[in-house]
Amino acid sequence: MWRASVLTIFPEMFPGPLGVSLAGKALTSELWSLEAIDIRAHATDKHRTVDDTPAGGGPGMVMKPDVLAAAIDMLPHDKSDSLRPRILMSPRGTPLTQARVRKLAEGPGVVILCGRFEGVDERLIAARHLEEISLGDYVLSGGEPAAIALLDACVRLIPGVMGKENSAAEESFSAGLLEYPQYTRPPVFEGQPIPDVLTSGDHAKVAAWRQSEAERLTRERRPDLWAAYQARKDAKKGT
Repeated sequence: MWRASVLTIFPEMFPGPLGVSLAGKALTSELWSLEAIDIRAHATDKHRTVDDTPAGGGPGMVMKPDVLAAAIDMLPHDKSDSLRPRILMSPRGTPLTQARVRKLAEGPGVVILCGRFEGVDERLIAARHLEEISLGDYVLSGGEPAAIALLDACVRLIPGVMGKENSAAEESFSAGLLEYPQYTRPPVFEGQPIPDVLTSGDHAKVAAWRQSEAERLTRERRPDLWAAYQARKDAKKGT
């Protein structure tokens, strides 16, 4: 079973959206498990303090390394758990990609630390070998929404969660391109018909149209992805 452990000062935020739809059904069916760990339970003072002022001064508060270490160290230490990546959701982290999501989904699970306030003491990050991951170039009020997004992206790739095995294979980023446009009935909507090629019954033409549209959208909307895609194509030609 794919196992997720989330360390947070707001355990009531979980499972949240992960308790419904595909992820929720898979959770009920025990295709994966979710454990929300209250960081405050590992504080040693009567106020259950998890943060303190930044060394060197400055605004806000920083999460304490001793409390976070105690929360992380209470996790099981068997072989399966030692293989689970320890992730810190952080705006300064490496951007999350579909390739990273797929690799995480293929493993035994994840341990996610949800940061709050101004961040986490750097010594804790180094000492517990945390991998910092970011959802994008923006700042959230805490790591919990980011953790939910990461988990949702992983869980849907667990075998048995999605309806069709090839559903994920044709999505955005799976081949380095954005996904082609999708259409369904009615045949005409507000004067706009479904492209004729999609109703032609010619599977080769449909595949070619979808490839062309995926390339067009990627070229127009994500020049970074398009450049990487072109580089891979050029590298294959050179081999």
